[in-house]
Amino acid sequence: MEAKDLEAWELMRIRGIPLKVHPSWFLILTLFTWTAQGQVANSSESPLPIWFSWGLGFITALLLFVSVLLHELGHSFVALHEGVKVRSITLFLLGGVARVERECSTPMGALRVAVAGPLVSFVLAIVLLRAVGSAAQLSPFLANLFGQLGLLNLVLALFNLLPGLPLDGGVILKALVWQFTGSQRKGLQVANASGRFLSLVAIVFGVWLCFKGGGFSGLWLMLLGWFGLSASRSQSQMLALQKVLTELNVGNASGRRFRVLEEDQSLRKLSDLRMGVVDEKTKADWILVCRAGRWVGFVTDTPLKELPVQHWDKHLVADYTKPISELPSIGEKKPLWEAVIALEKAQEGRLLVFNSAGLPSGTLDKADLGQAVLKRLGLRLPSAFLESARNQNAYPLGIALAQVVEAMISTGVVDKPD
Repeated sequence: MEAKDLEAWELMRIRGIPLKVHPSWFLILTLFTWTAQGQVANSSESPLPIWFSWGLGFITALLLFVSVLLHELGHSFVALHEGVKVRSITLFLLGGVARVERECSTPMGALRVAVAGPLVSFVLAIVLLRAVGSAAQLSPFLANLFGQLGLLNLVLALFNLLPGLPLDGGVILKALVWQFTGSQRKGLQVANASGRFLSLVAIVFGVWLCFKGGGFSGLWLMLLGWFGLSASRSQSQMLALQKVLTELNVGNASGRRFRVLEEDQSLRKLSDLRMGVVDEKTKADWILVCRAGRWVGFVTDTPLKELPVQHWDKHLVADYTKPISELPSIGEKKPLWEAVIALEKAQEGRLLVFNSAGLPSGTLDKADLGQAVLKRLGLRLPSAFLESARNQNAYPLGIALAQVVEAMISTGVVDKPD
């Protein structure tokens, strides 16, 4: 299973890959220890010392997570072979996740990475189950340990092969659809829909088990189903945002937050344009400078702060004009996802937009971009929300567009611009 990184503690590094443990892992380790302890105690004809049954239960649970770690290492080593950097492996409540820098650029590469984990689990299951007979000659408890771990690895492999994201089977389904249709997005949509269906089935079956008396198993299935639905919902939202960011261009979102001055005008005129800005938190419009109708640069408020008021009439805007190339900019035909990257780099949090003729045609900030995205998704925000986001240099409603674009690049939906 592959996912985003989680807040966790790093334990060690394996071939340079950080191995981390999320706090929720200790909860599931405790539950598995308790379950394994009960199974050990019930398998013995005579009463066992408490320390022995709990100790063997703990070892069983710990070895199960070693199996999960080997499963994730299977994914990771194949990913490294495919030229994909693995950022970390994290053990958490529902098993393990491997965080990669990006997905494979080919469907067959993605398929090989996805298959590697279940294949490791299958091999472990076969080896452990075949060793049960030999282990029984040494100790019935060792045979029981091998049998439990073998069956659990078999379940781990089969469960992960279910064809729905975020399971390995979902990644395999996505890769196969991608291979046959040539569309990675189509593969993602099919695998996501399959995962949503399986999650609903898991929840319904979990509820049924609870009514039939299978309390823990039912609750576990419901938890897995809920996790799957959450992942599916997040993926659907991600797909919708990605579609908008690729379909809309900068011209669809840009505003016009700049004003124009002729270079032969005095600084007094610059001051007059600034009179409307009374709140220091309000982001003032850029002032672009023209000469006989031609763009020559821009001017800041610095001279107004440095010169005494009585000197403003004696100094011209031309004396303080800076080249327009110093402003962060973008072409109006560029897709919005590229604008997100450019905005993250812009110190002032906005861009000057140039038309196809190379002339300034508008400006773009995070509020403009977020408004265009939300409007395409059918959500209109009050102007007060937009102004608040603009003054905070943030996207409206806190939508994480930078993370969405990062995911688009890592999954190969778009190529990182030079």
